Amino acid sequence: MASERDLRILEAISDGCSSPQEIADRLDLKIEAVLSAAESLAESGLISVDKKVIERFSLTEEGRRYAREGLPERRLIDIIGDGKPLSELQDPALKIAIGWARKKGWVRIDKGVLRPLGRPAEGEDEIALRMLLDGEKTRSEIGSAVDLLIKRGLVTSSRSKSWRYGITDDGKRVLSQIGEHAAPATEISQLTPEIIKSGAWRGARFRPYNVRVLGETIYPGKIHPYRRLMDRMRRIMLEMGFTEIKGEIIQSSFWNFDALFQPQDHPAREMQDTFYLNTKAEIPDYRAVKEMHERGGGIGSTGWGGVWDPEIARQEVLRTHTTAITIKYLADNPEPPVKAFCIDRVYRREAIDATHTPEFEQLEGVVMDRGVTFSNLLGILKEFYSKMGFEEVRFRPGYFPYTEPSVEPEVWIDGLGWVELGGAGVFRREVTAPFGIEHPVLAWGLGVSRLAMLRLGLKDLRLLYQPDIGWLRDTPVSVFRGV
Repeated sequence: MASERDLRILEAISDGCSSPQEIADRLDLKIEAVLSAAESLAESGLISVDKKVIERFSLTEEGRRYAREGLPERRLIDIIGDGKPLSELQDPALKIAIGWARKKGWVRIDKGVLRPLGRPAEGEDEIALRMLLDGEKTRSEIGSAVDLLIKRGLVTSSRSKSWRYGITDDGKRVLSQIGEHAAPATEISQLTPEIIKSGAWRGARFRPYNVRVLGETIYPGKIHPYRRLMDRMRRIMLEMGFTEIKGEIIQSSFWNFDALFQPQDHPAREMQDTFYLNTKAEIPDYRAVKEMHERGGGIGSTGWGGVWDPEIARQEVLRTHTTAITIKYLADNPEPPVKAFCIDRVYRREAIDATHTPEFEQLEGVVMDRGVTFSNLLGILKEFYSKMGFEEVRFRPGYFPYTEPSVEPEVWIDGLGWVELGGAGVFRREVTAPFGIEHPVLAWGLGVSRLAMLRLGLKDLRLLYQPDIGWLRDTPVSVFRGV
């Protein structure tokens, strides 16, 4: 026999309440109680249940911008007119636009000139973007073009469940048999000390529980997954005896490039890679660095030749790597031992897409001491990655401008194979000698966001920085060993 609560819910459904929320509001019940009772009524054949999962799509911040301004490939068509040399299209964002325009068959490249293939009609993806600008839509409303927009990071989806209830003939018969004034049987829903002491439980009927009904989902407060991963890295470095150091976001080109023996005409300094500021910085005594660049500083190096210009070194930039912080720290602390690390944000001119952003985090560590060797570096790296949860680590030779020898650590990721995670090496004497550093310096760094994508199973880097509450709720508190 149905309980009093079940009969009240059955009556509400008979009166036209078809959703759990309607019934909960009418009867002043928790929606979980309604769902549980409805499941029991359905099993008894007293009501019918229609369950649906509704997927809705909405624009991301970038998608909203493109919906208003037009997709990059559409704007590209307006820019090139009848044709434009590729050499004049240096904006990183245009490179992505060229790729999409070619994929859609809108343009062709003819002897280094990008030419349009007519005026393309509005595509299904553009129509879908325009429709989503008015608000959330379902797949039936916007079509399959939404899948491509999701891959481009322009659209995000969310799913919700809905229940619709209806009373069956058996349910109507039960209600008619009970009658409007019939008192439903007394039912005990919770066994209390008072019921046990009084003996009221003898002969009473207990409400059954359906253990298959899911309970209410609880979303506790928790640290952002990306912050949690960086905190884990920080703890590992501190446990290994390193000291954390910090530095300014704005650096002179001297510390960002010249101190690391990067020539002043190096491609990494060009505007498409670096954010330059319209300001100049004071720099330290640069004579030893100038001598090293021009003639090799008397250590057996040939240097880069040419003329080293201190005005170029004074140009301020947004730091492109955390090495600018560690080399300045070493210059201020040239006597061993030094064991320091920096984990912080760096900036580069990158077109935003699923795997690139103009700002991201780097972790860098340095060890300077008497007699340390390349083997010590490999041991430190293996220990670090082991503490990060990677059981298999290997190394292969690499090249980096300011270390020699250099190596690229690789870790084994199930489903992906060997994945390169950073770079390492021993600082060249051209880097250390100008600052009076006489002992070997072991150094390594890695992109934190790349590691986060692997550990969190992400295909879009932008999720690390966007306030996607659905993703934050669904990401487990512990995503890898030790966190």
